[in-house]
Amino acid sequence: MTVKPSMTIKLKRAFETPERKDGYRVLVDRLWPRGVSKAEARIDAWPKEVAPSDELRKAFHDGELGWDAFRRRYLAELKAHRETLRPLAERASRDTVTLVFAAKDAHHNNAVVLSQYLKMLRP
Repeated sequence: MTVKPSMTIKLKRAFETPERKDGYRVLVDRLWPRGVSKAEARIDAWPKEVAPSDELRKAFHDGELGWDAFRRRYLAELKAHRETLRPLAERASRDTVTLVFAAKDAHHNNAVVLSQYLKMLRP
């Protein structure tokens, strides 16, 4: 029986101080977080194309979509980026990857959904 490697994916707000233990830091929002300089954010990658579409992001933030509907629709969007995200999933199998986001709600945001999706892609 082959055991799949575990993944180390952390989630962190963009306004929190970067730490060495964060490993590879990926900004997962389409827009750069206000008030955070690029130097202080220490972002290693910013794949804007895997962030929720503007339409989906606005509908969720405006309250037009609940969490479950947002999560379902975002997962559907992520399927189009499967090959783009596969290297990130592979990296998370070897090293720590921190998904950096700007949302105030640490439990209901695109980084949470993206983390779940990456775990489904795990090599």
